[in-house]
Amino acid sequence: MAQPAAWDTHPEPLPVASAPVPEYGTGSLADLLPTLAAGLGVPGMTASIPELAPTDRVCVFLIDGLGWEQLRAHPDDAPFMTSLLGTSRGGTGRPVTAGFPATTATSLASVGTGLPPGAHGLPGYTVRDPATGALMNQLRWQPWTEPAAWQPYPTVFQRAHEAGVLAAQVSSPTFAATPLTKVALSGGTFHGRLPGEERMDLAAEVLAGADRALVYTYYSEVDGAGHRFGVDSDSWRGQLGRVDRLVQRLAEQLPPRSALYVTADHGMIDVPFDEEHRWDFDEDWELRAGVALLGGEGRARHVYAVPGAQGDVLACWREVLGEQFWVASRDEAIAAGWFGPRVDDRVYGRLGDVIAAARDDVLLIASEREPKESAMVGNHGSMTPAEQLVPLLEARA
Repeated sequence: MAQPAAWDTHPEPLPVASAPVPEYGTGSLADLLPTLAAGLGVPGMTASIPELAPTDRVCVFLIDGLGWEQLRAHPDDAPFMTSLLGTSRGGTGRPVTAGFPATTATSLASVGTGLPPGAHGLPGYTVRDPATGALMNQLRWQPWTEPAAWQPYPTVFQRAHEAGVLAAQVSSPTFAATPLTKVALSGGTFHGRLPGEERMDLAAEVLAGADRALVYTYYSEVDGAGHRFGVDSDSWRGQLGRVDRLVQRLAEQLPPRSALYVTADHGMIDVPFDEEHRWDFDEDWELRAGVALLGGEGRARHVYAVPGAQGDVLACWREVLGEQFWVASRDEAIAAGWFGPRVDDRVYGRLGDVIAAARDDVLLIASEREPKESAMVGNHGSMTPAEQLVPLLEARA
């Protein structure tokens, strides 16, 4: 039989099952605080990351945007954290996974609630609110939505506080009363400090203030430099060096019987500014056909079809993007475990009818409706190692 001509062949789209699903239940960000809280004796908490040894006082330092691969690629800029790489994940020297999508609002909710995205219900940068039909930005909380209705589960900090553990957050005053803080990180006491050095000093002081303590602190500027300038820029390297010194400052002040865990909410990847790497939804009539709303972000899209067009949109997106993106229907993504082992009923309609996650170094921008996001150098959201893998460095007193 004659072989078809090259122009008659159609490469198969990436199989949904080939996407590297996060390690929910054994080694994801959602498993971190429950494991630590179980070690502190908090009822109902499960030690799902068995490599972590219990201790009486625990501090979690989350560095926004510092992925495992980026840290390993810059040892000279982060000598102290590099020296801790072998301690990651309880001395195994392995990372943990962020969860899908690998984005700040989703990951912070996973950290604080101890639940995967399908349960806590913040499954993307922007998602549709089934009650209104409008896109909801879960990082900026726009339009405003009742926080307790959007995410009704208690945080691990709340449960620790109720169990008599000193629970505290030490962060920028900017985050003291935000809805995202309320749904993801509330419980115990919030301490606002602007300079990073003061944050580290206070975190160590609070940690020493009780026999059992769970303290959280945060640094955002690494992520900001990556978005604006890229993850190998001078600005990004400067922020990496700064936060490395902050980690060392905190580690050197740890009180007795305490452990410091340094992790991140996601990694990041730079995407070139050319048509080969950046598809523009706003200029592509094929991708726009049948689409009512475009959610998510450039590397992890929620696509909401007009009624009756779901099948056509899925087929089109697979044909156009399927060699470079994992493209799944809502039910296929749920069955594959992208959002965790379960998706709550209230969360189901927030997920796109079609969900597209980038495998290659590409981006699906929307230059007109998302001009700021479309201009970013560094991006994240998908399930590639550069975005998913985050450190879990450990220092003990």
